[in-house]
Amino acid sequence: MDDPHKPAAGLSNRRLLYYTLGFLRQHRLRAILRGAGYDPVFGYLTRPRDGDVIGVWGHSPYAKRGEAWAKKTGLPLVRIEDAPLRSLHPGRQGEPPLGLTIDTRGAMFDARQPSDLEHLLMTDPLDDAAVLSRARGAMARIRDAHLSKYSANDPALPPPDPGYVLVIDQTRDDASVRLGGADANSFREMLYYAMEDHPTARILIKTHPETAAGHRAGYFSPDDAQGRVQLITAPHSPQNLLEGAIAVYTVTSQFGFDAILSGHRPQVFGLPFYSGWGLTEDRHPNPLTRRNRPLTRVQLFAGVMMLYPHWYDPYRNKSCEIEDVIATLEAETRSDREDRTGWSAGHMRLWKRRPLQRFFGTEKPMRFSDKAVEGRNHMVWGMAPATDGTYRLEDGFLRSAGLGAALTPPLSLVLDDLGMYYDPTRESRLERLIHARADILRPDQALRAERLMTQLGKAGLSKYNLGAAAPDLEGLPDAPRILVPGQVEDDASIRLGSGQVATNLALLEAARAAHPDAVILYKPHPDVEAGLRKGAVSQQALADLATRVLSGTDPAALLAHVDEVWTMTSGLGFEALLRGVPVTCLGTPFYAGWGLTCDLGTVPARRVRSPAQNPVRLLALAHAVLIDYPRYFDPVTRHPCPPEVVVDRLSTGQTGGKAPALRVLAKLQGILASRAHLWR
Repeated sequence: MDDPHKPAAGLSNRRLLYYTLGFLRQHRLRAILRGAGYDPVFGYLTRPRDGDVIGVWGHSPYAKRGEAWAKKTGLPLVRIEDAPLRSLHPGRQGEPPLGLTIDTRGAMFDARQPSDLEHLLMTDPLDDAAVLSRARGAMARIRDAHLSKYSANDPALPPPDPGYVLVIDQTRDDASVRLGGADANSFREMLYYAMEDHPTARILIKTHPETAAGHRAGYFSPDDAQGRVQLITAPHSPQNLLEGAIAVYTVTSQFGFDAILSGHRPQVFGLPFYSGWGLTEDRHPNPLTRRNRPLTRVQLFAGVMMLYPHWYDPYRNKSCEIEDVIATLEAETRSDREDRTGWSAGHMRLWKRRPLQRFFGTEKPMRFSDKAVEGRNHMVWGMAPATDGTYRLEDGFLRSAGLGAALTPPLSLVLDDLGMYYDPTRESRLERLIHARADILRPDQALRAERLMTQLGKAGLSKYNLGAAAPDLEGLPDAPRILVPGQVEDDASIRLGSGQVATNLALLEAARAAHPDAVILYKPHPDVEAGLRKGAVSQQALADLATRVLSGTDPAALLAHVDEVWTMTSGLGFEALLRGVPVTCLGTPFYAGWGLTCDLGTVPARRVRSPAQNPVRLLALAHAVLIDYPRYFDPVTRHPCPPEVVVDRLSTGQTGGKAPALRVLAKLQGILASRAHLWR
């Protein structure tokens, strides 16, 4: 399809004149317009010229101002609306959109005339294999994350018992109803036929989110909940509701589009954008005969969600693809769903509390108490004493640009409701995620994990990213190189997962005994080098066992220059796997036991995959560890974010740094390193 948003020759962006203050107030709206090729300017202060267009918000009451100016000046009119995957909460709650539709012909919900969307669906071949493959992946991600136009739902909310008919309400006098050939009578007719077509089934009327929040009235009220008819006002996941439905009835709601994506063939009593393409039962008396092309679900999705809207990346302030918007909503909905009941937190050092509020206290401020607080979920740090039902919290695998022991706030944290990833004595949530990804890793998920691994490798990122010097490897003998990363010897991962080899000295001795002629490169742990933690090896032992000690060296840079890594439980072993370096484990780190490492330590039987099961591929492990398990925080926007954003921030140095008080405290603890137990 020709791009109707392309500016005239010689112009960088096409001027879009607007005549309502809503455009002036909304930074996000103007940013999306600029990304789509428009330069939004306030029309009352601007002299119109050839090449300009006039923008209005859909068919809102304020659109009449722009329509009048378009008629007066003869300039083209474009109608702007929210994209079909809008945000966590409705716009009336103040949340800006993640995308817009900018239509030069009409509006996607206005059945009176063709829109750019209808033109696209009628004329585009919609046969590009790459686009359709992306569409399948995006559809699956939307389903898995329980996303919809407004995604502040609760997938954990038990849905009604299956076998019901789902009737979809909408907000009264909404433009999509009026311009979709419907009115209040259409909703009465829909309910009548739902009951007539299914005389014995329960009828569930799903209330619109804005009606449930008290913003706008719907077409149905509690008075309609009679006999086998029931109102559903709770924030159920659309996907969960659709899974239990035997039929779906709608007028023009986008929920009907969600129903199509879930495999339903909805009964439609209006003329929404998704009717007339062979995927609905159209009950409107005047169907749109100009829509005469049958489409598949994937083709419809590709047109509606990928080719038609203009999507926005709030972290990078630029246009993006739908996959980026899905990643944004995955991060935001996870935070919303996990934090909405509030958290109490025990055994948390004072310096950690502010960063934890940023991660977990945006819905409700956290309360710090070693005892659980009624009505809230409870978390503790690491392996602190805890009762059943307590979550355990730890640093993530892309933590920061600086040491945790140096009080650098984290950019990623992991929260585990079963155990903890470095404790092999019991099952962790990470183990379950690894098993799940081994069983099912779709092509889109494998591609995302592969791209993330490539980003990490190119940027040379690791857990702490200290900006250390490149390794000095000049003059080494010509022999296989084995990297031995030192660890903090009183760390929980050593105490719980090391076995017989539990010190850095013993690790060096084991590596040298197995490879007497190899080049042994010993990399001390940064916390140990800084004098903050236990694990130093004597100079004499290092001289006897290590070919070279690489103090103050960037560990990620080392991995490109070694043939193997020997470790107890270090996370550097996982980073080595991501870069294709073989790893030998003398303990039981989270990445051992899956068939990807040489395991000399004890492997839990629950990790071993049977011959009938899919083996754990590296991409499955990477997806579980880096994407599924941690939560990430963007220090720039101060919002939850996907891992790719944290990779960008670490790569560009936009990490926020320490608060002034923490910088002072970090210097003091360096002076008082022998008393580190006071702040750890």
